[in-house]
Amino acid sequence: MGILDWISQSAKKLKDVESQIGEETKDVYEVYQRNVVLEREIAQRTEELRLANQTLLTLEQVWDMMNSSRPLSSVLETIVSSLYGEFGYIYSFIAQKEYDEQGSYYALKTYLENDFALGLAKLTDSNVFDFKLNPIENGTIENSIKEKEISYYVSLKSFIEENVPKADQEKAEKFVQDNEVKTIIIFPISVYNQFSGFLSVFSPRKELKDDELSFLNLFARQIELAITIANLFETVKKQAVTDHLTNLFNRRFFEDALHREATRSLRTKQPFCLIGLDLDHLKKINDTYGHSMGDKAIATIASVINKTSRSVDVPSRYGGEEFFIILPGINAQGGVAAAERLRTSIEQAEVEGLPEGITASLGVASFIEQTTNIDELFEMCDKAMYSSKQKGRNQVTLADTDNKTSWQDIAIDAFVDILTQHRIPFNKNLAAELIQKLQIKQQDSSGTSSQEMLFSIVDAISKSYFPLYQDGSTKNKVALATLIAKRLNLQKSEVDKLKIAMLLYDIGNTMMPKDIMKKAAPLNKDEQEEIQKHPIVGAQEILKPIGSVSSIIPIIEQHHENWDGSGYPNNKKGKEIPITSQIILIVDSYFAMISYRPYRKAYTVDEAIEEIKANANKKYSPELVEAFIYAIDEFKKM
Repeated sequence: MGILDWISQSAKKLKDVESQIGEETKDVYEVYQRNVVLEREIAQRTEELRLANQTLLTLEQVWDMMNSSRPLSSVLETIVSSLYGEFGYIYSFIAQKEYDEQGSYYALKTYLENDFALGLAKLTDSNVFDFKLNPIENGTIENSIKEKEISYYVSLKSFIEENVPKADQEKAEKFVQDNEVKTIIIFPISVYNQFSGFLSVFSPRKELKDDELSFLNLFARQIELAITIANLFETVKKQAVTDHLTNLFNRRFFEDALHREATRSLRTKQPFCLIGLDLDHLKKINDTYGHSMGDKAIATIASVINKTSRSVDVPSRYGGEEFFIILPGINAQGGVAAAERLRTSIEQAEVEGLPEGITASLGVASFIEQTTNIDELFEMCDKAMYSSKQKGRNQVTLADTDNKTSWQDIAIDAFVDILTQHRIPFNKNLAAELIQKLQIKQQDSSGTSSQEMLFSIVDAISKSYFPLYQDGSTKNKVALATLIAKRLNLQKSEVDKLKIAMLLYDIGNTMMPKDIMKKAAPLNKDEQEEIQKHPIVGAQEILKPIGSVSSIIPIIEQHHENWDGSGYPNNKKGKEIPITSQIILIVDSYFAMISYRPYRKAYTVDEAIEEIKANANKKYSPELVEAFIYAIDEFKKM
């Protein structure tokens, strides 16, 4: 082979190698290009996943808050804080339309005090909390709300010109220069298909991606849901502490408030007053004009109480036609003056359809000045209110500090005697513990309740001979019996005797044979005859030696006598039976019916009421059944 042929062949081979290298270089470059694209896609997907995860975490946080009892303002501020802090927006707020004498405006419902917020507020020389927006008619915001669609501002300057007409021009120009806002998005917010406000987001980016808009729209819907849940929560919360007829606080709230105010009063050494009020002649109004007129009279009194009460007062409907008002910081003299103003206002109030109008009897007692015990305060106020009724109604009576012995004191003395003298078979260690608590309670001036102690003791004694006895039954029985007694217009002294008797009426059962008391099946005739001895045993063997409860003994002896004479132990009938004994019978029957027994299921409330109605003129007097039905309706609201 010649040199020329070798050169030619080598050149060809070199060309082939170059060509091959070129192809491989092209392949490598294509692979490189694909890797670059892939890396970009991975980075993009990673960022999308990060944002998606961040979104889910934020929405989860929002959902958790919405299912808590946090105030709506706190929930909304957390929502906009998330947008501002976690998603890179310059600012965000929620606005709601409000009205004043000059017309409508938009008030900010979320307050993030950063530099942007402070600068925005300074445009009108206001603070963050008082800043207002006044959108022009047919402007971006108004059209967005009207069309229920997302809208945009493409500059901060246009947003200020449309919505802050009173902005200082020099401050506005500097504010625009200092903040790199490129886009402002408006999301209308509606609750129950009615406009509620809008979410505004200030973004540093000119263009918003579809997924970002979808997320913000979802956030706006979460705000709507938060407002809906908060409104429902506030409604339920209000219903839990207010009376449905009067919109005053209910009995439960009043009792809690009384404890709180007593604690505060003892700490600050400042007195407070308690006013008790009872509508006069409600039964006569109901009998003459119907129960709807009675409700109207009660609602009228509530309206007068609301109008005459200060913002710090606690006006409550205690039950039926009875009201109590806590007056913080008011002494006895001021309490009497406030009660007299209230009495006059009630007397002057007009009730449509009731030509004679309405009046009320009021009692006043002062904490610290007259007592430092809540139960004593309540009893003194209650007695003063009853005194107003007995003296002719439509007047105010200040509690008598010389007559402070309460029914609780008498009951405590009785139980201390029963337990210390071992008048009933009862666990000695538990008896000693209860005696100590009762004796401490007799000397207690902390404002705590002795009633709760008495109720718990009766529950404990009842459980010792009847394991199915339910905790809390004693308190409920006393409450229902008191409502019935007041419905029947019993005097205060009789109501107090009834309360003591309600604690002691079944004490004779502790002396009954244990096998009978704990028997799961219905009792036979002999066993029934044995059990029927318990009223006499309780009255004569256990209570008669205790002088302080001598007036209670006849009530307990006769609490199983029936209206038609078919009861026991003495077959008394009609008005021969003390009305307080009759009340114990109907209350005891009701709670027995709605309680489970091994040989029968518990009655429903409605079934028990129907059974009691069926026994009118037999076991119970018709008047008592009528009072019971009224009282049970009130009791169910407590």
